Amino acid sequence: MWVLFAFGSAFFAGVTSILSKQGIKNVDSNVATALRTIVVLLFSWIMVFVVGSQNTIYDISMPTFAFLILSGIATGASWLCYFKALHLGDVNKVTPIDKSSTVFTMLLAFIFLNENLTFIKVLVMVMIGVGTFLMIEKKEIQSQDLKRNSWMIYAFGAAIFASLTSILGKVGFQGVESNLGTAIRTIVVLIMAWIVVFVTKKQDTVKKLDKKSGIFLVLSGFATGGSWLCYYRALQEGPASIVVPIDKLSIIITIAFSYLFLKEKLSRKALIGLFLIVAGTFILLIK
Repeated sequence: MWVLFAFGSAFFAGVTSILSKQGIKNVDSNVATALRTIVVLLFSWIMVFVVGSQNTIYDISMPTFAFLILSGIATGASWLCYFKALHLGDVNKVTPIDKSSTVFTMLLAFIFLNENLTFIKVLVMVMIGVGTFLMIEKKEIQSQDLKRNSWMIYAFGAAIFASLTSILGKVGFQGVESNLGTAIRTIVVLIMAWIVVFVTKKQDTVKKLDKKSGIFLVLSGFATGGSWLCYYRALQEGPASIVVPIDKLSIIITIAFSYLFLKEKLSRKALIGLFLIVAGTFILLIK
């Protein structure tokens, strides 16, 4: 069952990227992150009460709580970086870099979770790494313009923090009902997101949010909630080094939707890179 939940997470995550791109067109990315996190929080706690796991919160140990909080902080940082990158760059460029968190996660899982690092996993990491590199335009790699490449910096930041999220989440969700764990860590993300909004003094821009952007942000919040619930259920039952790559297959959905709805096209080199990323993921599943 954890495999099905992992694929469910990938689907909802792919939809999230497109909806979020539409939602942050006319609003500050930090404000957009804070607003959509409200939706995710409500969605998460509704699921907690639906499955009836709210009473088990008293059974959570302090170390587990600590890991859930750290996981929430890492998620918040990843989100803030990711949506800033989406605001500045194209979806089909930002997403591959964000998905490179697979490589970081597999390495961290080997170091901290004692998961086996086999030849196949090393091969997959190389394929995903090369694939990610190919999906970045050559002119952007060579450019020395920091402002022009700022989206790339934020995208790599999102990938690093996402990998930390997976490892901390894997540890933090041990012995905790997955819906409850997701809801608890979302509280941390919400607090962190609004702190950033007030620190950057962007809170007044909420009034400028138009109806269309608001609808897309709400929908992206629901998609994220669905992705999280599936992801952490899969992570609770399956190995992080396999669950994470499956989740990253959302890149296929994101790229397809970015072409259909945002008219973003891939070069031949980028298509080869996409193939390597997807092929590497499937190798992990059939090994």
